[in-house]
Amino acid sequence: MAGRTNLRTIPGFRALTLLCLFVLYAPLIVVTVYSFNASASITNWEGLSLRWYWDVFTGPDSGKFKTAAANSFLIAVSAATISTTIATLAATGMIRTGRFRARTLSFGLISLPLMVPEIVTAVATLIFFNAIALERGLLSILIAHVVFCIPFAYLPISARMQGIGPAYEEAALDLYATKRQTFTRILLPLMAPGIVSGYLLAFIVSLDDFIITNFVKGAGVETLPTAIFGAVKRGIQPNIMAISTLLLGLSILLVTLSWLVSRSDTTK
Repeated sequence: MAGRTNLRTIPGFRALTLLCLFVLYAPLIVVTVYSFNASASITNWEGLSLRWYWDVFTGPDSGKFKTAAANSFLIAVSAATISTTIATLAATGMIRTGRFRARTLSFGLISLPLMVPEIVTAVATLIFFNAIALERGLLSILIAHVVFCIPFAYLPISARMQGIGPAYEEAALDLYATKRQTFTRILLPLMAPGIVSGYLLAFIVSLDDFIITNFVKGAGVETLPTAIFGAVKRGIQPNIMAISTLLLGLSILLVTLSWLVSRSDTTK
């Protein structure tokens, strides 16, 4: 089309792209490769080994990591479930009820956590919890994660709902289905790929979050990212690279699964 510029034809675009990819992914590749190093040193290579992966589960720090992982998964499952439920209801109200006066404002409030720097959200959440005298612990982390995960769940759900025409619901209503039956038996199954995709995104965002968690977790409560950070402060050990690689692999798997689910189209 006239007026469009192909970015790939701009001089230096490919080199700049490769540089950005290198800066982003080279550290991850280094951590992954050295997690298989047989040496206890993070600078000397002594061959391939699964020693440090075994150490994650059986080593002296394994108890701490297991407790932190259990906390992370408990919070992630709970936060993803609650935020996805809220996001589904919000998407239904925003898209299926037509235009209303506060629609733009409501969408802005839902999207706000995506636009505000995470450190600002963390500080504001901490101040709010202190103001209401909420004891910091697993509950405070869960509340903070639910609020932060709602927009991540909302976006794929709303995108899915926008792609579903009103004809399905109109046909159900014409056949004397109630609005509740129309929602639960017609609209909800059609929205399922978007809901699953939103749930997976919310889950992985909660599981990987460090900044907000570190501010609101309280003393003695650790999640996997904060436990890794605490271990790194005492020095970078090969077992930290192993557990980081496991967390990275899980994140990649869930993000890929979310992308694949979001591409499915049950309305065809």
